[in-house]
Amino acid sequence: MARLCLCLTGKTLDEDMELINSYRKYIDLAELRVDCLDPGDRLHIRRFPEMAGIPVILTIRRSRDGGMFVGGEGARITLLANGLAHAEADRRRNFAFVDLEEDLDVPSLEEAARAFDTRIIRSMYNLDGVDDDLVERLRRLQRFGDEIVKASVMARSLDEVVKVYQAARETENLEKILHCMGEYGFNTTVLAEFLGSRISYSFPPHGDDQTLAQTGAIDPKELSELYRFQEITGKTRVFAVTGYPLKTALSPRFFNKVFEVEKNDAVFIPIPADSAASLLRLAEMIGISGISVTSPFKEDIIPLLSEESKEMALIGACNTIVAGSQGWKGYNTDAAGFSDSLLAFSGRKDFRGRRFTILGAGGSARAVAAEVFRLKGKALILNRSPARARSLAESYGFAWAGLDSHGASLMERYSDFIIQASPVGMEEGDQDPIDFYRFSGRETFMDLIYSREKTPCLKRAEEAGCRILNGSDMFHRQVSYQYGYFMNKEFPPSLISRIRV
Repeated sequence: MARLCLCLTGKTLDEDMELINSYRKYIDLAELRVDCLDPGDRLHIRRFPEMAGIPVILTIRRSRDGGMFVGGEGARITLLANGLAHAEADRRRNFAFVDLEEDLDVPSLEEAARAFDTRIIRSMYNLDGVDDDLVERLRRLQRFGDEIVKASVMARSLDEVVKVYQAARETENLEKILHCMGEYGFNTTVLAEFLGSRISYSFPPHGDDQTLAQTGAIDPKELSELYRFQEITGKTRVFAVTGYPLKTALSPRFFNKVFEVEKNDAVFIPIPADSAASLLRLAEMIGISGISVTSPFKEDIIPLLSEESKEMALIGACNTIVAGSQGWKGYNTDAAGFSDSLLAFSGRKDFRGRRFTILGAGGSARAVAAEVFRLKGKALILNRSPARARSLAESYGFAWAGLDSHGASLMERYSDFIIQASPVGMEEGDQDPIDFYRFSGRETFMDLIYSREKTPCLKRAEEAGCRILNGSDMFHRQVSYQYGYFMNKEFPPSLISRIRV
């Protein structure tokens, strides 16, 4: 079973102890990053294991390996020796592990460690990618059979993450730690058990520390409570949400809460992707059961599917895929989530006689347009690219235009409902996509974005007296439908009021 380690990067031992005490109930061990300590505190590291009261890894990371130690090797070796010196018979007062790089050859350090059962972690680092010969490098790392080998690499793509999982399979006989830094490698932190990795590293929040920001790090509380890290085994079912970027995805919180309440041996993780094809290669390597698909892959994923639901094929956008014996089957739950939400909000049974403006022409807009057409409404599609607006509109005989003065004039005739289905407004600082339009107060305005209670455009519509609705209700409805496809059963009605994120 993989153990959860808190990486300590405080400037003083007292700061590091505060971190251990803050996270003690979530972690199994800690890594003392001596390279981050002030010079004065580096002199007292020998007493830290007893202070910590949990197993501790002694690490002094060089700058070239992503650490903060910039002194000479002689000084670093002396510090390591001081940390291992005066070992006691009570092993709890000694460092449980010492991290030694592959090119560090100091037999006296190794002898001092082994004399009192301090395990050696023999490590390699690559901040520029994943080695093509990673398997061979891992095998060469282990000088003696009692050493744990460690590879920490910066994954620049999902295909590089696939290489790490493949290397894990080919080195099953090695006791190891594998970790991919960067946003694409986040899944390796949560799924350490799937890599056969002995330890998974977590970090406390560190503000503007750029070195840590680049690692795609997660704090132990979130790893333990949200992803239930300690309960993940090789038999745990894995589900995911994909897209790029994934800063605001709420589906991991929704599904992991459901899995916890239902006591399902399953976990739901975010997987930022650089392409739909690389996503599926990783999903098949890990054995992922189902994936929520977000922008920009709702259309790109379709050619890679072996089967499509009738609704998804008609819409031309996919937001849900499920693994089967013959490949991946695609569905669309955005459509039903949208119409269910807006019909309930407006108190209508259909959209007969109502005119819509739909902002956007991507996957979400496709789902909205399909439902407006199905429920007898008329619509105007507006998009920054008029060609994309036209392509979508012509499928249903709708009007179309660009986000310009012509589009603004047409909106006057299509303003019973205005649906904001583009990503604009998701991030702080985003602009209002229809700042050229003046709300009269008679419109119903719905913004499909759910990560913010009120986007700038939503606020402006409210100030004008419009009825407004954000995407939160739609989100909960569409993920409830996704649950049905993932778990092959209807979402339990008893959970609807309990699971809100």
